[in-house]
Amino acid sequence: MGRVGIACSVFFVLFATSTSGAEFPARKAGLWEITMTGAHTFTVRQCSDAATDEAMEQTILGVAGDCAKRDVERAGGMITVVSVCKSARKTMTSHVVITGSLDSEYTMTLTKQSTGRSTGSSMTMSAKWLGPCGAGQKPGDVIMPNGTKFNILDLPKGSDSAAR
Repeated sequence: MGRVGIACSVFFVLFATSTSGAEFPARKAGLWEITMTGAHTFTVRQCSDAATDEAMEQTILGVAGDCAKRDVERAGGMITVVSVCKSARKTMTSHVVITGSLDSEYTMTLTKQSTGRSTGSSMTMSAKWLGPCGAGQKPGDVIMPNGTKFNILDLPKGSDSAAR
């Protein structure tokens, strides 16, 4: 899986939870270690801040297509988000459950089903805040498992290639 695919997998899970108009808490700014478990398991480190998260939200929402439904519900220490979006003549339903704290450590479980597919897919993301971003890091920097670093703000915006 290339760095664009890995980055977009990470950020699709993060921003599948975003809503226009529904109040959703922001992640704490700083360095996050994010482990994705699904078809592939990998861990990345990402330096983030509110502006970078907002920019990625807009990119992912542009790739997601037209979303007729995006509901956020809070119950106790759990946030549940259900989205129904259409893109390229297909409808995708996503169900995200978030537990923990977006200030320190949280887990997101994403299940999605797309029209035309007999089975859905699921992914779990566990994230832990490590502290402030390191020397030489700027918001948007992602450090891949092999040590390669790139900035998510440099990824193609609003194109289907960013979602692969």
